Amino acid sequence: MDVPIHKKTWTPARLLLLGVALLVAVWAGASLMTKAGPAKLNVDPQRLTISAVTRGPFQEFVPVDGVVMPIKTIYLDAPEGGTVQRILVEDGATLVPGQPIIQLANSDLQLEMVNRETAVFDLMNNLHNTRNLLQQNRIQQLNQLADIDFQLREAKRLHDLNTSLYEQKVISRQEFLQTQNNYRYQQRRQQLTRQSLRQDSLSMGQQIGQMQQSVGRMQSNLALMRRKLEDLTIKAPAAGRLTSLNAEMGELKTRGQRIGQLDMLSGLKVRATLDQYYISRIFPGQKAEMTLGGNRYELRVTKIFPQVTRGLQVDLEFSGPTPPDIRRGQSVPVRLALSDQTQAVRVPRGGFNQKTGGNWIFKVSDDGTKAYRADIRLGRQNPDYFEVLEGLKPGDRVVTSSYEGYDQMGELLLKASNN
Repeated sequence: MDVPIHKKTWTPARLLLLGVALLVAVWAGASLMTKAGPAKLNVDPQRLTISAVTRGPFQEFVPVDGVVMPIKTIYLDAPEGGTVQRILVEDGATLVPGQPIIQLANSDLQLEMVNRETAVFDLMNNLHNTRNLLQQNRIQQLNQLADIDFQLREAKRLHDLNTSLYEQKVISRQEFLQTQNNYRYQQRRQQLTRQSLRQDSLSMGQQIGQMQQSVGRMQSNLALMRRKLEDLTIKAPAAGRLTSLNAEMGELKTRGQRIGQLDMLSGLKVRATLDQYYISRIFPGQKAEMTLGGNRYELRVTKIFPQVTRGLQVDLEFSGPTPPDIRRGQSVPVRLALSDQTQAVRVPRGGFNQKTGGNWIFKVSDDGTKAYRADIRLGRQNPDYFEVLEGLKPGDRVVTSSYEGYDQMGELLLKASNN
């Protein structure tokens, strides 16, 4: 019996033929792609921003908005409470040191001042009376001592005379002994009187000294009280311009309440707030600049605030002259340098970097008819320029506007629109 033989669909010959056909198709497609080149797009050059690559000074900086402030401000607080009796100057006035600003009234302080003055006068009168009494007592003691000295001299004279007469046996022993005892008694009496006088003198000196100290303390308290009364007249502690005056006639001010501030006339500074991202790159003495009225002014960082809340606050002072038309509270743009100025190849900033990531750019041909992709490498940047490390040279022209819709193209044909 015959066995049927089934014919194979995919023979080796057919497989070989199919492989050759696929190779030919791939080769043909590659040839067509090679002949076609990169994707191209016609673009009106007026819709693009074409910038020149240059070589020039480059510096990293951060633009910030600053507020003009006086270099030093003195806050004026009421040292004593009272009712506003008089306002002697207007807000914004330029003051000299010691010039009165506000007059307060405080009847309690005035009454206390009168009581203390009365107490001091009473104590001074007591001191005067005590000194007179002690002086009178001393005079009496001195008179008594003078009498004792006289009696002692008389006793000594009689003792010396009777001693001689007793030795000559002219007088009796009884009379001699009476004279001798009286002489010794007057000596002892003189010693005791002198000792009492010394003790009274020391006691009097101590008593008067204590009373004088009490008078001195009360006079110091009285002087302090007078200063408190003088503090009811609030005066300018230094020369400056009065700002933010907060006082009305008849208004009650408590001790320590803010009534205004005094801006020093020694100069102005700029206070700026930066993003905390730059906290590690800011240091005292760092340079900055600002342009006002077409003129350039240099500044430097003088103070960095340690508290970081809504940003990093820094104070900048002018290194040279201060702008003549600048005013307190004015907002000014400041460029804070983050590096030294160097020479570099640079390309103006633009929207191209959002699509390319700084890896490539459309470079305009020498004849200006097209722009093709060119690989580049960018370095540092500031709000005006990118630093070019590789891929471009000064004099090249590149497209720096946004590449939205162009990022998949390999070449832009720059042809003006007919419309």
